[in-house]
Amino acid sequence: MFKPLATILSLIFVLFGCAAAFAETAFEREAAADRDARMAWFREAKFGIFIHWGLYSVPAGEWKEKKNYGEWIFEKAHIPMSEYEKFRDRLNPVKFDAAAWVALAKQAGMKYIVITSKHHDGFAMFDTKLTDWGIMSTPFRRDPLKELAAECKKAGLKFCVYYSIMDWHHPDYAPRRSWNDTAKGEPDMDRYVPFMKGQLKELVTNYGPLGILWFDGEWEKTWTHQRGKDLYAYVRGLQPDIIINNRVGKNRKGMKGISVGKEIVGDYGTPEQEIPADGLPPGVDWESCMTMNKYWGYNKYDHDWKSSTTMIRMLIDIVSKGGNYLLNVGPTAEGLIPGPSVERLREIGKWMKTNGESIYGASACPFPKAPAWGRITRKPGILYLHVFDWPKDGKLSLPLPDGKPTSAYLLADPKRSPLEITPQATGVEISLPSKAPDATASVVVLEIAEK
Repeated sequence: MFKPLATILSLIFVLFGCAAAFAETAFEREAAADRDARMAWFREAKFGIFIHWGLYSVPAGEWKEKKNYGEWIFEKAHIPMSEYEKFRDRLNPVKFDAAAWVALAKQAGMKYIVITSKHHDGFAMFDTKLTDWGIMSTPFRRDPLKELAAECKKAGLKFCVYYSIMDWHHPDYAPRRSWNDTAKGEPDMDRYVPFMKGQLKELVTNYGPLGILWFDGEWEKTWTHQRGKDLYAYVRGLQPDIIINNRVGKNRKGMKGISVGKEIVGDYGTPEQEIPADGLPPGVDWESCMTMNKYWGYNKYDHDWKSSTTMIRMLIDIVSKGGNYLLNVGPTAEGLIPGPSVERLREIGKWMKTNGESIYGASACPFPKAPAWGRITRKPGILYLHVFDWPKDGKLSLPLPDGKPTSAYLLADPKRSPLEITPQATGVEISLPSKAPDATASVVVLEIAEK
């Protein structure tokens, strides 16, 4: 199943191992200005789409009368690999339309796409030359990542890929699952790592330049801190300006996703299915990844959908705390993004079309606590007041310890009709219309002459 490239891979490992050792020192010395330049587009974007799509889309969450599985179905259901491999013959996403996927993400106001190039089952959703365990060995025989990368370039979106360090299928990945009945011999991580680096080189070389390499599956003991440092240096040696998340190393603190300890590896934190209650200190980049329903991968029985209002408010909350929002969809084996996901993305896009100015490039709320009525984002000289609960008396109070307010208006008002501002002992009071422009979140723009 895996092609006889051991000698070539070993040579690649030696050559790039030397390069990585040199690069590691250089990357550790990266100047703050250089890091800021590298991270600039990510900090501006604020909103991206996560796409979990792979072989697990075929069973669609169901195995032996149980219907509560997602992208972890091989692991959770203990499916023998010889049985799991049979899904390959049923993966033929003839309804896949890269242009439609990218257009939908852009319509939703998203600025980047992160798609699973290889999830934990090891199945490659791209044209890899290092194994036939991938999309090119299915009836489909097309490279969806190549098509998506091309469409992202046309649309002006950053193309990024997810890659799992953990690999349940590869015979050399350890620890091997006992129900992987196709793997032979003893696993050897020193043989697996060159294979992984070879695939990563394919991704960076053939689909790049990539915006982000989004690693995952680093938590097992066989993946060490030193391996993480080496892999980070290797990838940045291939593309120096690429952004790499903190799941390449061993410093991530569970689902909270924030790196702790010394010698932190990776460029930003990755909270999963949660938003840090009080945000993070200035200068710490992070991105909350979240599902629209329960599972990341497609489950045809999963109808536990979040509302568009909930997700818009999550986006606002995250940006008000200095982070990015990576919102997931799980396409079907036929290549379609589920209808409820499409509907919600379009609703989010409608809100973003009017209010995107308060999201893109905005920084965290300058006050220690969020106001009871909503959230605040900031740009130089401007506060964006996202009002979730429209005041019944039409008065919006805001603490304003520094700076003099010069004007206020509704972002949804094309005429920018001024709203009355009344000074108070601890801040200002803004007089609002009786009805909110948007029931989800209305944005009041407060311009300030900052000290």
